[in-house]
Amino acid sequence: MKNVLKLGILAIAFLFSFNNAVEAQKIGYLNSDAILAVMPEVKQMQSRLEGLKTQLTKKGQAMLADYQKIEQDAIKKKENKLLSPADEEKIIANLQKKQNELAKYDQDMQEKLAKKQNELLQPILDKVNQAIQDVAKENGYQFILNASTGSLLYADENSDISELVKKKLGL
Repeated sequence: MKNVLKLGILAIAFLFSFNNAVEAQKIGYLNSDAILAVMPEVKQMQSRLEGLKTQLTKKGQAMLADYQKIEQDAIKKKENKLLSPADEEKIIANLQKKQNELAKYDQDMQEKLAKKQNELLQPILDKVNQAIQDVAKENGYQFILNASTGSLLYADENSDISELVKKKLGL
């Protein structure tokens, strides 16, 4: 009987200590999209990406203009009956080749832009993550949630650490 009583007291003590440990956890949240939106590094990144996009687009437009010139010349020659069937086949093959080159260039351009964006964004994300970790450690948070992902169902405004992270980033 004494053993059962000791076991019961031990179980109750464990439950109270577990409950206190759960209550002692501090959880905060932030809106990473709002933080990134005010960072000068993000604005610089966007400007660099626009410059690269403009440069790549100009090359694509030149390729398209070349394709259209060949196409228009072929149409005029065909209308004036200056094309033999063999010449027409060569032109059609050349135009098909140019179309494939244009499609590949467009795909390559999108890949280059995405790669450059990731390359430029990673150091910014690393900086933000470091600031989040610093704020969490300095303020005793065990968990930080991101409100911009849409998975946060409710949060007390007093738990929002966005301003602390902005301050840590010097924003």
